[in-house]
Amino acid sequence: MENFIEWGYVGLFLASFIAATIIPLSSEIVLSLLLANEYSLAMVLGVATAGNWLGGMTSYGLGRLGNWYLLNRFFGIRIDQMIPWQNRMNQWKSILAFFCWLPGIGDLIAVALGFFKISLIPVGLWMLIGKLLRYFVWAILTNWGLEFV
Repeated sequence: MENFIEWGYVGLFLASFIAATIIPLSSEIVLSLLLANEYSLAMVLGVATAGNWLGGMTSYGLGRLGNWYLLNRFFGIRIDQMIPWQNRMNQWKSILAFFCWLPGIGDLIAVALGFFKISLIPVGLWMLIGKLLRYFVWAILTNWGLEFV
């Protein structure tokens, strides 16, 4: 974690990208520490959002590469088990991408959106909005907390 902080904006980008994959990492800590060290709020928000969004879109892309045969062969999941999930995805469509920032399930949402071939551009936009709002709220809370220190 220290290396990410020492690398400044590049470290924040990498931490944010990695955090958007199945690898557990808290990019919020890096963001908060950079803000505490008086890095630019706008740059921190932009870099963190870009890294996390690109990581999420990578998960989406990996999902698009998946197919029913691979899902069954390597994970033992039958098509009939996935039909209810496909129906849910088709009901909510790209708006689910807004929730890709959620810990634990966000990565699965991104992969599932790709697997079920939900439209790229709307997914990308909703994911971007969700991730930006998440970092914006975190940055506001961090700045508010720093005022008391």
